[in-house]
Amino acid sequence: MLNHVMIGSNDIERSKRFYDAVLGVLGAGEGFRNVADTGHKRLFYRHDGSSFGISEPINGEQATPANGGTIGFKCKSPEQVKEFHDVAVANGGTSIEDPPGLREGSLGPLHLAYVRDPDGNKLCAAYRVK
Repeated sequence: MLNHVMIGSNDIERSKRFYDAVLGVLGAGEGFRNVADTGHKRLFYRHDGSSFGISEPINGEQATPANGGTIGFKCKSPEQVKEFHDVAVANGGTSIEDPPGLREGSLGPLHLAYVRDPDGNKLCAAYRVK
């Protein structure tokens, strides 16, 4: 359904360190650097047909996280959910909500972990129990 997700950052180099480590857990590898025609810096990560981008705001104002927004990353195992969480925290992220683990919900059982990146964006690592 989605082609890509783009978030804003106030510190592209800090974001690169964080997302290289965290998305590396999922196999995405190092982010590709790009400078737009407007001069603002961006990073792009590609993996399994999806793209994730981080950009300095085009309008020159401060980047802010979406109020009520969460970006979910699909994991391949409960262990990968935990590793995503732990790597995020070790690289400047903040653990939020309940500790990583199994949750029962309306969509069935899921292993989940929630963190905020250094800019305050809410991220979720998720593994759907089969």
